[in-house]
Amino acid sequence: MPRLAALATLSVAFALCTSASSALAQKVKLQTSEGDIVIELASDKAPKTVDNFVQYVRAGQYDGTVFHRVIEDFMIQGGGMTPDLKEKPTRAPIPLESRNGLSNVRGSVSMARTMVPDSATAQFFINVKDNPFLDQPNARDGNGYAVFGKVVLGMDVVDKIRKVPTGNKGPHQNVPLQPVLINKVTLEK
Repeated sequence: MPRLAALATLSVAFALCTSASSALAQKVKLQTSEGDIVIELASDKAPKTVDNFVQYVRAGQYDGTVFHRVIEDFMIQGGGMTPDLKEKPTRAPIPLESRNGLSNVRGSVSMARTMVPDSATAQFFINVKDNPFLDQPNARDGNGYAVFGKVVLGMDVVDKIRKVPTGNKGPHQNVPLQPVLINKVTLEK
């Protein structure tokens, strides 16, 4: 009988380990001039958006870009411009996945887009406070913004970035006066 109990315990432990490893979400680390930010990606809720983001990470798209739009009580946006505010080339836009049940709460990461719903490419933003008006059910345009991850480490860095002095540079508003660099973005194990 003790052998049977031991086997049952091992079976349960194996099942727990197997389900835990499959439940582990992919993470991405943003190494910025203000410190590191780790984002957990929600591929189960926004698979096309996460796949798009990961492809850009693997291609080095985000390395050497800046957070080019910072609004202290709203969000910080980056991933598409060089320090001299030149827009980097991107792939074709992706379909909007805003009807995924995720909310634009503090620390969530969403895709930036134009007024056209299916226009997101590489740029993303991190919500620095709860912004429910960006969620699909509450959005003026009926579409909202697709949340595809959340900050799991480095909200102190996000808060540091949200407080940097900003101004206007050419046609761009809310630009940090001193560039906030995204030096490197890597996939984490």
